[in-house]
Amino acid sequence: MIVQSPPKLITVDEFITHYGNNSRYELIDGELIDMEPTGPHEQVAAFIGRKLNVEIDREDMAYFIPHRCLIKLLGAETAFRPDVIVLDKTRLVNEPLWQQEPVITLGASIKLVVEVVSTNWQNDYARKVEDYAMLGLPEYWIVDYLGIGGREYIGKPKQPTITICTLVEDEYQKQLFRSGDLVVSSIFPDLRLAAKQVFVAGQ
Repeated sequence: MIVQSPPKLITVDEFITHYGNNSRYELIDGELIDMEPTGPHEQVAAFIGRKLNVEIDREDMAYFIPHRCLIKLLGAETAFRPDVIVLDKTRLVNEPLWQQEPVITLGASIKLVVEVVSTNWQNDYARKVEDYAMLGLPEYWIVDYLGIGGREYIGKPKQPTITICTLVEDEYQKQLFRSGDLVVSSIFPDLRLAAKQVFVAGQ
């Protein structure tokens, strides 16, 4: 019988020091999580970032999408690395770490987060929904371009789905978008984007 030793737990500070610039990993409860990004995964994330940047420019919003950014949860050994994050430039003066490193600790600095689903989809659909709601993130997109999430999340038969979670009081209201559905965003109300355009970006 092979006895597996439990993974060595590390602190958020250790993680930021050793893996802060390594986009392959994030930290959940002290455990190093390999995000297993693929080429198509990056294509989808880049496509969404491009579309949102167009809206930011067109509306002349005080928002931007950093290339690298960690969300550090206060009081936990957890640091998420979203695929796309939209930050409010005007709020960064309140961020204690921002001048030294691209680390966000306050939900008020964040307008929107996008997670593109990969094989560890449970984190995107369950864990992050709870943590992002507690942080007060107004909008969270779960982009399941392969349709691999659990049936309780994307329905049956499983198919590519974008789940947009909109914060109402302290809980997310979820809306699912598939195929030709136009995505509805409270942060970018004039966005004209069909779900299938996102899915095709990964092909």
